[in-house]
Amino acid sequence: MNMELLAPAGDFERLEAALAFGADAVYLAAKEFGMRAGPANFSPEELAAAVQAAHRKGTRVHMTCNTLPRVDELDRLPDLLRYAQQVGVDALIVADLGVMKLAQKYAPDVELHVSTQAGVVNHETARVFYEMGASRVVLARELSMDEIAQIRAKTPPELELEAFVHGSMCVSFSGRCLLSNYLTGRDANRGDCAQPCRWSYRLLEEKRPGEYFPIEEDDRGTYILNSRDMCMIRHIPELQKAGISSLKIEGRAKSAYYVAVTVNAYRSAIDFCEQHPGEPLPEWIPEELNKISHREYSTGFYFGTPGQVYQNGGYVRDYEVAAVCEGWENGVATLSQRNRFFRGDTVDVLEPGAQPYLLTLDELYDAEMTPIDAAPHATMRVLAKTEHPVKPGALLRRMRGE
Repeated sequence: MNMELLAPAGDFERLEAALAFGADAVYLAAKEFGMRAGPANFSPEELAAAVQAAHRKGTRVHMTCNTLPRVDELDRLPDLLRYAQQVGVDALIVADLGVMKLAQKYAPDVELHVSTQAGVVNHETARVFYEMGASRVVLARELSMDEIAQIRAKTPPELELEAFVHGSMCVSFSGRCLLSNYLTGRDANRGDCAQPCRWSYRLLEEKRPGEYFPIEEDDRGTYILNSRDMCMIRHIPELQKAGISSLKIEGRAKSAYYVAVTVNAYRSAIDFCEQHPGEPLPEWIPEELNKISHREYSTGFYFGTPGQVYQNGGYVRDYEVAAVCEGWENGVATLSQRNRFFRGDTVDVLEPGAQPYLLTLDELYDAEMTPIDAAPHATMRVLAKTEHPVKPGALLRRMRGE
């Protein structure tokens, strides 16, 4: 199928999850100039280590430089660009034409990818960026599948097309939003969005001060700017037919668990579609995406008007990670606790590249092999007797509240 699976990496833990569960490439940011200021991101030393770790697995590293920097920030950019080339970053994701020019000057050996922030919605714009030196454009999220196919047909075949297939969407044009800056002073176009589109809004009539009216009948207010999450896992063949080169998962601010599950699901889906063309996905693959924190799903603008506004505003959070397996030997799994779990719990085990399976924890012990009924302490080491081999790095999940 030859489609790249591109995963988010907000810090080293998320990077390791992406690598373990099958990403072909990761995108990450240094401490500045990335569109997500909330995650820890990568110091110079961490960036070098991240590139080394990824390249050992045959995974590419794309570094975001896709903010719209102000005048006083630009002087710091050349050193970062030089360093990115020095440590072996494979591609730079840029949105600003000035940044693109600086990247060509200070990191000439690094590929240039044009960010979705640039708002590429037609073939002429895509071709201009290609002629300016870009090897890839990240298409605007408001494009339909038919429009993408037309862009593919009218651009040089050497130009790669990347598209978002999973995660949060913004009510904005190509991710450019002024609402956060206006309401909070935090500039979304410089990576510091406060997400005011997720807030609850009500209507106020000027002659009735203090009386707030819900636009819809909901005692929590209404979320007129709040979008659903995107999920395109059932439509990978259509994405390939339209000419997409890279499938991008949103979520550098999400957890390592989110990265592991989404990467594993899309990796499994891509591989299944390649091996079984024309057959529907096994239901366990899309079902995995209901086991992460998410809003209601939609297919975005790919198939027309999406019905994008989400009437709830909250997240669906049905599962949590109980433990991570550190190793298995002679019928005993060594677990590192992440959330409280109990003897007798049945957990859902997720291993890279495999269908999840259920495992009942009938016998639990502490590090001294003293029997225990529960694992209440964060990251405590727990020994679990199980004849079923559990792979190192496997995630043991349980339903929240059970």
